[in-house]
Amino acid sequence: MPKYQFFCIPDSNRKKFTFIDMDSDTFLTEKKQLIEGGFEVEDDVIYGDTREDAVEKFKSNYIYHLDEYNNSHVESGFLSFIIELYKEVRSRK
Repeated sequence: MPKYQFFCIPDSNRKKFTFIDMDSDTFLTEKKQLIEGGFEVEDDVIYGDTREDAVEKFKSNYIYHLDEYNNSHVESGFLSFIIELYKEVRSRK
């Protein structure tokens, strides 16, 4: 199933966004251009059967709801905490 990375303009409340098919040969080049253009990576990768399916999942805030569901269980909530802590520590270096 294709996977897509979504990018948003900061403080646009997810209204100004674009996305890239991560299997594209030009993914890294396009990602660099978007980051340099002021976009930020939004959420995690979204899998979709089609581009439209991925956009629909993004607009529904699919990842947020999935994270909330996962965090409702002690084990997965703890794992999410450890992952976010690791990301925070890495970003400060």
